[in-house]
Amino acid sequence: MTTVELITALFYEVDEQLRAIPKHPEAHLWPSEVVTLGLLHALKGVGNRPFYHWLTRDYRALCPQLPERTRLFRLFKTHQDWTQAFLAAPTALGVIDTYGIALIHPMREGRSPHQIGRKGLSNHRWIVGGKLCLLLNQWGLVVAWACATANVADNTFQGLIRQFEEQMVVLSDTAFHAAEGDPSNLKGSCWIPGSWISRWRTTRLLSSSLP
Repeated sequence: MTTVELITALFYEVDEQLRAIPKHPEAHLWPSEVVTLGLLHALKGVGNRPFYHWLTRDYRALCPQLPERTRLFRLFKTHQDWTQAFLAAPTALGVIDTYGIALIHPMREGRSPHQIGRKGLSNHRWIVGGKLCLLLNQWGLVVAWACATANVADNTFQGLIRQFEEQMVVLSDTAFHAAEGDPSNLKGSCWIPGSWISRWRTTRLLSSSLP
């Protein structure tokens, strides 16, 4: 698949999800074009200037109404909520976990006044960066997400769980539990002995073995 084919296929999928959002009378880009360009920026994994240079140099024909660089990135920030259309629906059971993202080597911590990440533990090692928290449904699809610096505790993300208190039972490891005030739908995961789901699975196994 060529890059043009990838961009075209990506735009088609985005447009299918966002066709209900109207275009502003004074806007140069349709909502699906803005979101597609934002996804391309994330996939490209480079800064604002290199991305805009790559886009205008090689693929300007695909987006002839492309606005000036700073205007384009203001659009990305203003319309972040459009991406909510791509989140999956909650199911009865779900799981939540965090993933550490290292941004710089720990030895370089504090060298720049523009440092974004903070030092924290991830997978039993120190990183300087952030945490991505994902709430998945039973099919492994993302229902909600949040991010923070790597130094925060996992139970900082309990707000994600509370959003679905009437819809999902959310399984997690012990790091998501607080000393008090846990969401009512937060349960221990299947790999914790004696946890809610462990007892539930044991009950199911016993009942299925009965004559």
